[in-house]
Amino acid sequence: MNNQRDDLLAFAKVLDDKLANIAQQFDTPLFLLRQMVRFFRKQPTSEACWRSWGDLHEKLSWKFFQLHLHQAIQNAMKQTPRASSLVENLNSRLRNYFSLRKHLGTSYLGLLQFFINHRRFMSSDSEQRRGKSPGEMMTGEKHLHWLEMLGFKRFQRA
Repeated sequence: MNNQRDDLLAFAKVLDDKLANIAQQFDTPLFLLRQMVRFFRKQPTSEACWRSWGDLHEKLSWKFFQLHLHQAIQNAMKQTPRASSLVENLNSRLRNYFSLRKHLGTSYLGLLQFFINHRRFMSSDSEQRRGKSPGEMMTGEKHLHWLEMLGFKRFQRA
């Protein structure tokens, strides 16, 4: 499991990638933006918040007061889900597929993503979803069976 850490936690890069873009846009070191994220997550009335405020103000000087920088970081934080329920839901759905392999490489994850996005729902509480795949739901267009899309011929009963 330790060897798969990077593959399994690849989703965690989302916020870091957003922060890297903001750092480049505002010509600010990335590690300071990460500190600002931690600052924004603290309670404004806490002593730790004010210590962190002083530390960041000292390191960033006038850039600390740029409203656009604050807004960019806060928008990136708002647009990046960090609820553990999302991760747990995804983990519970994928756990069966992960236990089939000793190593999860990008090729296996790509195939798994394709399968999950193109496999049709067999039953659903919603009549709109029944018999459609997530890909069909997103595009609104019907597609071939996922095996046929990969170039295989489906089994036909006589």
